[in-house]
Amino acid sequence: MSHFSSTARLMKRGTDFLGTDYAILCGAMSWVSERQLVSAISNAGGFGVIACGAMTPDLLDAEIAATRALTGKPFGVNLITMHPQLPDLIAVCAKHGVTHVVLAGGIPPKGSVEAIKAFGAKVIVFAPTLALAKKLLRSGGDALVIEGMEAGGHIGPVSTSVLAQEFLPALAEDHLVFVAGGIGRGEAIASYLEMGAVGVQLGTRFACAVESIAHANFKKAFFRANARDAVSSVQVDPRLPVIPVRALKNRGSEEFTAKQIEVAKMLDAGEIEMGEAQLQIEHFWAGALRRAVVEGDVESGSIMAGQSVGMLKTEEPVADIMQELMTQSEAALRRS
Repeated sequence: MSHFSSTARLMKRGTDFLGTDYAILCGAMSWVSERQLVSAISNAGGFGVIACGAMTPDLLDAEIAATRALTGKPFGVNLITMHPQLPDLIAVCAKHGVTHVVLAGGIPPKGSVEAIKAFGAKVIVFAPTLALAKKLLRSGGDALVIEGMEAGGHIGPVSTSVLAQEFLPALAEDHLVFVAGGIGRGEAIASYLEMGAVGVQLGTRFACAVESIAHANFKKAFFRANARDAVSSVQVDPRLPVIPVRALKNRGSEEFTAKQIEVAKMLDAGEIEMGEAQLQIEHFWAGALRRAVVEGDVESGSIMAGQSVGMLKTEEPVADIMQELMTQSEAALRRS
């Protein structure tokens, strides 16, 4: 670590919190962030995060156990707050003594943060506005991830550079803030650390690592893509609040628009409730993403990718990616 001393100094609060060499989290990517990639990230000195996504408690149970068999280093679990079995998933994390739980996709339901704290784990939260960030940190969040719209998968409306300028001066002194969205190189990591972030989160950069189980077709699509190919989904109906998703443009993007119209009509006809409508859309995504990642269907599947995708050209081992990011960050900090 000594040859990364400038970066290490600025990351210290983050590495102390995570228990890692580097304060670099791997974003939880459904179907991609499973035992192989998560353990590789943690073994390389970063912090892997299992994407629970739509998994059942039994599947999560098996995934945590399998990950623990591959690494003795710390890793986390990402839980989606709208998952109908959230309390059971938290109980699975408790059973395994998971050290860090990331709560994503909306305000955590009543009692969920307390249930996680009860077994001694740290809670990492996401917040799209400064007011909500303060509220979540007051009500038990131990660390915050601010994620800009450049990210892949579910996104908010504001860019990373703007969020960083708004949140970091207000929060960085008293709180642990990680920056995510569109980070592809170490120079960007250095600049966010200098602004007060304690670490960063990258997803896209690791999605096509050698250790990623993503299908060869999925990886090829990433290597071919430019930043402008990673587009945000269209919201069809204002009454159906669908969180936009960034993915590479293909037939699957059009099918998602059609799915929204179908669900909006069912909502209109009173055939389903709003909660069920949103869940149906989530399930559609999970299925389309699985087709692309697992089966290699890059035509009708969903190829979720952030705008940093244009910087990816080849499959590299996780350890090499990690060293490159740290080396770039260190060089940038020593220049400044």
